[in-house]
Parts: sequence; structure tokens; C-alpha cells
Amino acid sequence: MSKHPEPELAAAAEAVPDCPQCQKPLPLCICDSITPIENKVQLLILQHPQEQDRLLGTARLTALHFPNAVLRIGLSWPSLSKALGRRVLDPSRWAVLYLGSAKVAEIETDRDIVAIDHKGRAEENQRAILKDIEGIVLLDGTWSQAKALWWRNAWMLKCQRVILGPAQPSRYGKLRKEPRGDGLSTIEAAAMLLSGLEKRPDIAETLHASFERMLARYREVQDTMPEIAPKPKKKDYRRRKRA
Repeated sequence: MSKHPEPELAAAAEAVPDCPQCQKPLPLCICDSITPIENKVQLLILQHPQEQDRLLGTARLTALHFPNAVLRIGLSWPSLSKALGRRVLDPSRWAVLYLGSAKVAEIETDRDIVAIDHKGRAEENQRAILKDIEGIVLLDGTWSQAKALWWRNAWMLKCQRVILGPAQPSRYGKLRKEPRGDGLSTIEAAAMLLSGLEKRPDIAETLHASFERMLARYREVQDTMPEIAPKPKKKDYRRRKRA
């Protein structure tokens, strides 16, 4: 029995309505199970306009959990205040999850959230710096898209840089490969940062539970509605070898 041609699968997927909140196809929506989280440390998610992965993306799902969170889609903003939509008195009390080559594993520390300087070295007085952080900026997109956001928004240089040292790789597993071993989804990064900075393990537990439900729903839909949640294509290594 032959497979359905790809144009027919694409048409079938487009016919499925989207959730107005998470903007995922309704079979993938888990909005009815989202638990609100009151957060003191504010959250700003900047999403590259070409990212917007409706199926496996987590930026919107993350923002839906928090009343004190803002999601912006675009390439550049003149200042942190413009991106956030309100005045920020001291950008240095905001932190941005840094995308450089510095890794927690290469720094002598037992911390999983590390504040670094512009040369990638661990800052002194880690506890005092992290305690004073009022908000977090997360860049959502592929590795190259996130770096483009970094370079197009010079105001980030005024923010404190932080890096993460997760104990485990991303829960995406084989569904979406991260370019680095310490690469995390947006929702996992938010879980690690906000729970660590606020000393609230419940934040990480709630966000991880939502992410697991999202991934489980995706795998379930893969089996029943592959036109909506396609399985990753296997690479043709023979073609690469000939090239």
C-alpha cells in the first residue's frame, strides 16, 4: 500500500485548527493542564521570527505559565525597556542566558547557574550577583538564530551574562537534537533559572511536567496523526558520501 503524497499530508495538517493560546494544532495542545506560577524574577523571551516551531517549540508554553512573563517575536529592539514594554531602571540587574563558548563544566564551581564576565570568566561574589537579578532574558530559536538576536541587540551588553550547567541533557531526546550537550529547550532553561534564582524547586517541577506532557502528546499524535506530528526524517548518508 503506497504512502500518501506529501502535498495531501500538508493539506490535512493545515485543515486542523490551532489553539488560540499556545498556537499549536489542537491535537497537540495541553493548555487545559497548564498550572499558573507566580514568579518574582521576571521573564522576557525574545523569539526569532523564523523559529516559531509550533509543533515542538516551548517559548509560548513557557510564557503561558507566568503572569510576569513577556514573549516578543522579532529581530531587534532599541532597549530592554522597549522589548519589555515598560521602563527598566537598571538593565544590569537583568541577566541574559549567554550563548558563547563558556561552559560551566570548564569552570571550577559547584553551581549550575554561573554569572560570567565579558571574557567568559566566572564573576566574583556569585551569590550577591544572582540574588540581585530582577529578570531573565531568554533567546528562542536555533543556535544561529539566537546568536543573531544577540548581535542585533546591543543593549544586552548592559545585562549580566549567565550560563547553565544542566546535570542531564534536554528532554527532547531524539525528537529534536540540541547542538551542544548543555543545550536546553526554552522551557527547561526557564525552569532551571527561575527555580534556582527564587530557590523554588516547585517551579522546575511544574515546567518539567508540562514539557513532558507536551512531548508525550507529540509522540502520541505521531502514531495516530502523522500528518500533524511527523517523525524526524532519517539522514541519507549514502547521498552525503557521494557528494
